[in-house]
Amino acid sequence: MRPMNELSPEQVDRVITLAMDMAREGQTAQLLEFLDHGLDIDVRDTDGNTLLMLAAYHGHGETVRELIGRGADVDLRNERDQSPVAGALFKGEDEVVKALIAAGADLDAGTPSARATAQMFDRTELLP
Repeated sequence: MRPMNELSPEQVDRVITLAMDMAREGQTAQLLEFLDHGLDIDVRDTDGNTLLMLAAYHGHGETVRELIGRGADVDLRNERDQSPVAGALFKGEDEVVKALIAAGADLDAGTPSARATAQMFDRTELLP
């Protein structure tokens, strides 16, 4: 793969689409290669989802930890004002929730917030 700064706008759009799919599917090694070639760690899709949001929502703990380790912003919310930690709580992804909390995720950000989501689904034992 060529460095991101050498790609046409159409190619960049395609790379972003592929990267989002990789995050959804937990294809960590392949996703990290895209980042190694210059893909922004906090790139967003048309709905405002980041790689971290999609990996968290789909329960891919290894991918989430790697993205956090590379500096992904754990608090970026999508166009619906949803946070990665609230999404992971909603989906019952305890491993991901713990990783996001350990990385400092804001439990009061977003709509609904992670705290509100935990209360709705009786999952407050995961929160500090």
